[in-house]
Amino acid sequence: MLIYVGRSLRVPASRVYGVATFYNFFSMKPPGKHTCVVCMGTACYVKGAGQILDALETKHGIKAGETTPDGGVSLVTARCLGACGLAPAVVFDGEVAGKIGTEATLARVAPWSAQAQDSVETVGQP
Repeated sequence: MLIYVGRSLRVPASRVYGVATFYNFFSMKPPGKHTCVVCMGTACYVKGAGQILDALETKHGIKAGETTPDGGVSLVTARCLGACGLAPAVVFDGEVAGKIGTEATLARVAPWSAQAQDSVETVGQP
């Protein structure tokens, strides 16, 4: 795909790759069905975003920037969401949630894992 874009724009593929890997909204991997973005800006970090991220990574067995093996959840970090007054802030499928704690975050993401697990089990049924 990068080569195609490079040829279409008449720029080297290395330049297209540089842009695609620099900006947070571009990804070289397919996204999961659901996306959870944890703000790691100063205000959010000071108010517990690091613990939220750690809990999500532990619970789902992935690191920031990865997607669960079932393709259900992508975990992403952002340097700042611009919602410092709502710190800590987490974005669930495009919906910003502010002043959210670790347990509430895990509760919001839990159904996504259950949905993905249900669809995997359904596919495996005869």
